[in-house]
Amino acid sequence: MTQHIVIIGAGFAGLMAALSAARLRDEKGVSPKDLKITVVAPEPALVVRPRLYERNPASMVARLDELFAATDIDFHAGHVDTIDSENGTIGIGGSEGQVSSLRYDRLVVATGSHGFQPPIPGLSDFGHNVTDFEGAVALDRHLHALAERPSSVARNTVVVGGGGFTGIEVATEMPQRLREILGQDTPIRVIMVERGPVIAPDMGNEPRPYIEARLRELDVQTVLGSGIVRLDGSGVTLENGEQIETETVVWSAGMRASPLTAQLPAERDNLGRILVAPDLRVPGSPRIFATGDTAKAATDNDGNFSLMSCQHARRLGAFAGHNAAADLLGEPTLAYDQPSYVVCLDLGADDAIFTRGWSPRTVEITGAEAKKVKMDINAVWIYPPAAEREAAFRNAFEARTVDF
Repeated sequence: MTQHIVIIGAGFAGLMAALSAARLRDEKGVSPKDLKITVVAPEPALVVRPRLYERNPASMVARLDELFAATDIDFHAGHVDTIDSENGTIGIGGSEGQVSSLRYDRLVVATGSHGFQPPIPGLSDFGHNVTDFEGAVALDRHLHALAERPSSVARNTVVVGGGGFTGIEVATEMPQRLREILGQDTPIRVIMVERGPVIAPDMGNEPRPYIEARLRELDVQTVLGSGIVRLDGSGVTLENGEQIETETVVWSAGMRASPLTAQLPAERDNLGRILVAPDLRVPGSPRIFATGDTAKAATDNDGNFSLMSCQHARRLGAFAGHNAAADLLGEPTLAYDQPSYVVCLDLGADDAIFTRGWSPRTVEITGAEAKKVKMDINAVWIYPPAAEREAAFRNAFEARTVDF
């Protein structure tokens, strides 16, 4: 009887899970007819979400059709609405309202995360984001439409809500991006609003001075210790009562795991991620693995846990897919680990900062050299491998075994 691995999601974790499961199947000489691997997602495409803060976000999509065909991975178009962990099935809604189901022997939940929007008045009506494809494309259209409006303080001002990694990359990209649209002589204002006492709160004391200096160089203003409490058509109001005239607000503060995780009888953290076993199995559901942004997994023995990032999602996915296949093929599963953690933060057209370690973070490269690394990461490393069987399987193996 054919056994079936179903992977929900075609993002970084889902893609690596599928390729890793297919690699182990191939290594053990098992026919795709005997062990079927199916990816379920709206489209056979990877949204390169780490690049959505850049110009032309509509181009940040990589098709997966040929890669799946080259590696004998099936694809089922649709959106998973239900997981029946007791009976081993998932319910899938199609684009035209039709409903279907798939049986699984092992399930990998790789449905990712979405941007978190707190109940701030006006945020859903007037705020933009770069945390999902549709939001980033809508922001890009909005920015280009500004050129059709009369010049004003509000038109020429962008407010970025949140001073974390995404907020910094949005803010440092925005001056040049706006001038390309509105004209090089336009008096641009970019203001980053962070409720906490410092920008880049997770970066630590060593990297922060360099980031702050770069913000000053780009004339990106920062407002600290006062968050956004209201948006309307004329601008934003802060907790301290200050009002900023703007027609563009980009919200970048916070992520939450896919709500599909709530259907599994497992403990979750405050971000909605499932607290998984070392081999990424969902406790209490032995046929289900959670990975990527849906999983909170220990990365080492020092108390560090995976983060909602492409860096962790790729490796988590590679372990989850390998383990799902291993479990069906009678092979031992592997405990996920990811001892190295690096951050390469984009700081505009010609600058970046590369750090290593959890806490404290050590700065290894800055400036043009770090920017080259960032460009390699964004444009090469995180993209799917070539649609060639051996290259794809090698990429999946390296995602699980090669550390930074």
